[in-house]
Amino acid sequence: MTALSRLAGVAGQPIAHTLSPLIHSTWITAAGLDASYEPFGPMDEPAFAALVDEGRAGRLTGLNVTAPYKSLALALADQTSIVASTCGSANLLTFQEGRVHADSTDGEGLMQALAEQAPDLNVAGQSVVILGAGGATRAAAAALKAAGARVALLNRTRSKAESLADDLGLVVAGPEALEEAALVVNALSVQPESDVGRLRRDAVLMDMSYRPLVTPFLAAGRARGLRTVDGLAMLIGQARPSFEAIFGVPVPPVDIRQVVMDALGESA
Repeated sequence: MTALSRLAGVAGQPIAHTLSPLIHSTWITAAGLDASYEPFGPMDEPAFAALVDEGRAGRLTGLNVTAPYKSLALALADQTSIVASTCGSANLLTFQEGRVHADSTDGEGLMQALAEQAPDLNVAGQSVVILGAGGATRAAAAALKAAGARVALLNRTRSKAESLADDLGLVVAGPEALEEAALVVNALSVQPESDVGRLRRDAVLMDMSYRPLVTPFLAAGRARGLRTVDGLAMLIGQARPSFEAIFGVPVPPVDIRQVVMDALGESA
């Protein structure tokens, strides 16, 4: 594989829904690279491990990782970034000279999304509640804690939240924590619209899902006049540093949000 013939992609289970190939392929074309970015999957754990070995052997330049293999990606790596080690998961693997390096750009994507869509929100010293305790919560919680937020987890299965909280040095809270939160991040696959009624009038809502762009959770917040941050902003935010790490060039100046919204059939 030469520098002008690079193969990268995204792996997970399921994988058909992912917009990462659209985002990265658009940037590849705009940057004039001789490269491709493909979806890999669906696949089981042994197949994922075999794909990582393909990268180790020099047949892949980089790999983004989505659920449920972010923890496994970290375990398979030879080197890990401080960020990935802290949050206990990796969404980015890069390959060089037979070694696998793991990183996490999910937290960076979340912080970029907040900066773009809620620029006046400073989470330092603020109460932040994350709904959920799955893989998506790890990077979000680690990034918000690093930014100085007082992060609490709220999950239906308290024992699962407690395990994650112990790993990251967080607290587990009950629904009453929503009343004090400056920011509430939904990392659940379900839509907790009923929680919106407890929030402060100046609270910001963020949903890590982007299908639909305005989820029922965000729609309920908007109906109360609350500010919202959508999951597409986070998806694009985490993709930028991934692209630069994989291909070694800056992200070209493309209105990638509009490209993705057109593909989704969404309006601004």
